[in-house]
Amino acid sequence: MPTSNEEIVAATVTWLEKIVIGLNLCPFAKAIHAKKQIRFVVSQACQSRELLVELKAELQRLVDSDREQIESTLLIHPEVLNEFIDYNQFLILCDLAIEELELEGILQIASFHPQYQFANTEPDDVTNYTNRSPYPTLHLLREDSVRRAIETVPDVGKIYERNIATLNLLGKAKIDALM
Repeated sequence: MPTSNEEIVAATVTWLEKIVIGLNLCPFAKAIHAKKQIRFVVSQACQSRELLVELKAELQRLVDSDREQIESTLLIHPEVLNEFIDYNQFLILCDLAIEELELEGILQIASFHPQYQFANTEPDDVTNYTNRSPYPTLHLLREDSVRRAIETVPDVGKIYERNIATLNLLGKAKIDALM
């Protein structure tokens, strides 16, 4: 398993290129990745409270940054919240951090985890792979950018359905190989 920050970022970029962009699971990711507007941050946090401090700093950094330089941030945290149930609980604190920083309606967080599991699915259900990543990751997004991107994609409401169809067509073994 990769241990250096460079290896962790490289594994995340590979996932982004092969799964997220390669399978077109997120039609918005390709453009900002091509323009190198995604900030990749590897957290050194070993406890959730340390990660929360880092998250708040990254939220503030994103909102203060020129969007031509940083459109979104992937906060990768390989040493903390490795159990999905803990990670899922932490997302409540993420929402509270956005509220505390008065960034509601400005920033949002999308969640990715190696064990991601939607409610009412089995752990090995292929649909969970829409949100599976090599490491626990918080994706910090600008809400106005999300709104603009949504306006440019036809049938945006069907993205999830297309993703499920794509993943079901590929099957778990092929997706595991891509991961």
